[in-house]
Amino acid sequence: MDEMTRVRELRAGAPVPDRGRLAPGRTRLTEAARAGGRHQVLWRRREFVIVAVVAAVTAVAVTVTVLLGGTAPGSRKVEPARPPGVSLKGLSASQLLERAADLVETEPDVTVPRADQWIYTLQVSEASAAAVTEMPSWIRYDGTAAASEDIAPKGQRPQLIVTPMHLENGGEGDDRSPREMYRVLKALPAGGEQTLEFLRHQNAIADRKGQTRADADYTEISVLLGAHLMTSKGLASLYRALATLPGGQVTDHLVKDATGRRVIALTYVRSGTLKSGEADQWLFDPQTYRMVGTRMLLDDKAVGGGSTAAWAVVDKAGERG
Repeated sequence: MDEMTRVRELRAGAPVPDRGRLAPGRTRLTEAARAGGRHQVLWRRREFVIVAVVAAVTAVAVTVTVLLGGTAPGSRKVEPARPPGVSLKGLSASQLLERAADLVETEPDVTVPRADQWIYTLQVSEASAAAVTEMPSWIRYDGTAAASEDIAPKGQRPQLIVTPMHLENGGEGDDRSPREMYRVLKALPAGGEQTLEFLRHQNAIADRKGQTRADADYTEISVLLGAHLMTSKGLASLYRALATLPGGQVTDHLVKDATGRRVIALTYVRSGTLKSGEADQWLFDPQTYRMVGTRMLLDDKAVGGGSTAAWAVVDKAGERG
């Protein structure tokens, strides 16, 4: 089945996503969840400005990383991180991504969830260096419901808010279920150039007027990199496709993400952004080369971002694996 064609057909009437409209995506999501509103999972490009983003955790004081493991099927848990064995100095974006692709494609895939299972994520976000918060969230694999916790008065446990949703088959516009996203990733070709051609042909995210081909390619890739559940070979395909694009730069030393862990930073300056000096920064675990967070930079300074501190497949909303 050609899942990307289905995605394109189902979103044909949707408005074209532009950076100005989508930039506050995570912020609006958090505000809605905290108010008891819908927790939407966007098929559109996930914005890295998590400017007042996903809320509420004590800052993690130790250096941590997300590794495969845990007791729940497909779970990941936090473990101490070690620096990568190879120096980052002089490493190009394409070299980093090819190295990452070679590693991740050899990993076994997590167990595919049942339709009625949930994906739990603990997202730690930062609006500034001094404002670090976290918020747990859950989404059913089949996209029929999402859940978040409200803000409870001090000394009281937060209440779980479960919101019915209809993410599959175009039920809610651009939104797609984790299951639909997984199927798209599973359909990707192995090579970078082949993956780019595949994405260009399907064009699931409509190109903006005047958008360069490289920027359109980058948008398609970045959407899929934000999927809740990854296949190892699909992630390797995305890395190899991204490796062919210009504009990437690897920071020559490990940086700290919102959780306090040391990670690899890969920065892309995009054309057509609203502000001069604006860039996306992708954060990778230095051992697994899995993406663990994103940031928005303005004039080389982080102005927002978020990182995944925990992830698991669970049987019901509220469980944490």
